[in-house]
Amino acid sequence: ESELLTVPDGWKEPAFTREDNPKGLLEESSFATLFPKYREAYLKECWPLVQKALGEHYVNAALDLIEGSMTVTTTKKTFDPYAIIRARDLIKLLARSVPFEQAVRILQDDVACDIIKIGSLVRKRETFIKRRARLLGPKGSTLKALELLTNCYIMVQGNTVSALGPFSGLKEVRKVVLDTMKNIHPIYNIKTLMIKRELAKDPELRTQSWERFLPKFKRKNLKKRKEPKKKNTKKEYTPFPPPQPESQIDKELASGEYFLKERQKKRKQMEEIKAKQADAIKKRQEERNKAFIPPKEKPVVKTKKASTEKKIDIEAIKEKVKNAKKKKLGALPEEEVKLKMAADEKKKKKKK
Repeated sequence: ESELLTVPDGWKEPAFTREDNPKGLLEESSFATLFPKYREAYLKECWPLVQKALGEHYVNAALDLIEGSMTVTTTKKTFDPYAIIRARDLIKLLARSVPFEQAVRILQDDVACDIIKIGSLVRKRETFIKRRARLLGPKGSTLKALELLTNCYIMVQGNTVSALGPFSGLKEVRKVVLDTMKNIHPIYNIKTLMIKRELAKDPELRTQSWERFLPKFKRKNLKKRKEPKKKNTKKEYTPFPPPQPESQIDKELASGEYFLKERQKKRKQMEEIKAKQADAIKKRQEERNKAFIPPKEKPVVKTKKASTEKKIDIEAIKEKVKNAKKKKLGALPEEEVKLKMAADEKKKKKKK
């Protein structure tokens, strides 16, 4: 049973031939697609090759330069019903700047294509250009690594990414492209693909889960949201309106100024102005006098006198001085000289 479930290595599905469908197709099918102006010169050159490649599958191809479109249609001789779908994918790839040498591979049985639209995935145009460049990498190195790991041809052009290759590779390419547009660097996905490639070589690990081997990358939000300086706190809801503010006349009535005469009002205003001026002059004078206030000096710490508990022995010092006077500088004392001479004479006698 296990042998029946596994597909043998190198097995290919048999090709679809005329014997499988000898009567051909009942209806005529056609597909058309537009192409940009800058592709006109290239398509004009390679169109005979396109017609020759599709002619082998009995599919007609027409190029309309006035309208700027390419059309493919089936004929009475067409026996493969899926040939028109492959022809449709061929003209789509040619319109998306894929060279003919790569696009013609879509006519093979084991090759498929996927055109990923990335233009509407990012809001800002600047960020879209940066992320698209990230997918390409420096000098196209990231794209080249992705092509080698997935066995697909990838073409980044404008707002689309065209991929051409086996189904398993196209699935990985779509995942990497969409993750890159979501601000996930493609190097993370490339690392996982490299590990999967090595694990696939081991026959024991084919039936096991690979999650323990694959790296787990967590997204880190490095930039924290800036908090506003002024926080607006909501006040408690009260059904009653706020009290009406007092007018100037109400304030004067409360203080009694309203009933004063004009002379008295002016005199009161002048007194208030003079009081304010006097306070301002006083403060200014205090600030000026600060420069003339001497700083506080640190208290002087008195050093303790050396303790005179130990008494000096004067007699011992006098004896030392006397002994030093007796000794002659640079010469030995008399007693030592005599002893030395006697020792020398004894040595001479022994030698004799």
